[in-house]
Amino acid sequence: MNFLRIILFPLVPVYAIVVKLRNLFFDKNIFKAKGVNAKVISVGNITIGGSGKTPMVMYLVNLLKKEGKKLGVLSRGYGRKSSGYLLVSDGEKILAPVDYSGDEMYNTVSEYKIPAAVAENRVKGAVQLLRDTGIDIILLDDAFQHRWIYRDIDILIFEQSFLIEENLFNQSLLPAGNMREPFESAKRADTIIINRKFSEVAKIPEKLKEYFKNKRIFTAYYKTIGFVDVVRNNHYGIEEFKGQKSLIVSGIAKPFSLINILKQTKVDTQNQLIFKDHKNYTLREIKKIRKQFYSTNANSVVTTQKDAVKLSKFSKELDDIDIYYLKIELKMDDEESFRNYLLDRLSFS
Repeated sequence: MNFLRIILFPLVPVYAIVVKLRNLFFDKNIFKAKGVNAKVISVGNITIGGSGKTPMVMYLVNLLKKEGKKLGVLSRGYGRKSSGYLLVSDGEKILAPVDYSGDEMYNTVSEYKIPAAVAENRVKGAVQLLRDTGIDIILLDDAFQHRWIYRDIDILIFEQSFLIEENLFNQSLLPAGNMREPFESAKRADTIIINRKFSEVAKIPEKLKEYFKNKRIFTAYYKTIGFVDVVRNNHYGIEEFKGQKSLIVSGIAKPFSLINILKQTKVDTQNQLIFKDHKNYTLREIKKIRKQFYSTNANSVVTTQKDAVKLSKFSKELDDIDIYYLKIELKMDDEESFRNYLLDRLSFS
């Protein structure tokens, strides 16, 4: 992998110029963002995968619903088999299957009854979502780079380990590195969320502090809730899986986070099937899961919530295997301060 990145390094300056010019055009109003008739909150990152954008969106959904706000979620629907605008949920019923809505969006509407849609064009998608549902707050999932739509709050989320890890490849621009944009792009964010996941709070490296000047910075973490039966939706405590020999199945950007927390909960994680991010499971993968499950005498399959929504459609093929997902939730270290900040920025009393 590092060899391939070295080969791609000469293309980094080309990518950097394209990103710089595009952002310059927006900064100089040559490209103009369009507003819609609703408050808009964008959640995004400047890295590829694994920072916790969708868990952050789900946290905001829960927070704002408790405040009695009428809100909905709009995303591109990465990896979906549909195109254009698609209403995924009207707030009561899910209207599109996971293949057509994308795993992250389907996961969100499965967890919360909330209006939601997917659309490549966020402006047109937002306008149509407002017409279809009558909401007055739109949460944009993964929209930091989608500058065509005006947002009232621009939230930029980083994985803490990415910030503190001294790695030339990680902190370089695409296509050799993991960054969509350089750190200087953080200046257009309103607030920075540092997701420490399951780690303790760490200091921001001195070389990065200049990019976060005059920004409200909050830290977040993942809380382990328990295990959920994918088919029956039964919930189990962490302690019930201690010492269990499971087959770990994952199709997320950074599976080591899942592996690490399962190790902490004393689940045997030696038996693993790791697929690429946003894996669209087919019968081929299901057969592979079945084969490895039985050949290793595993007691269960443990996966992520995002993978579970896609594996659930194969309930018939997997009806003789117990499948669970590890349920986690994003939490803020200072929830009250973040709540006050958010409502103040949205001009809610």
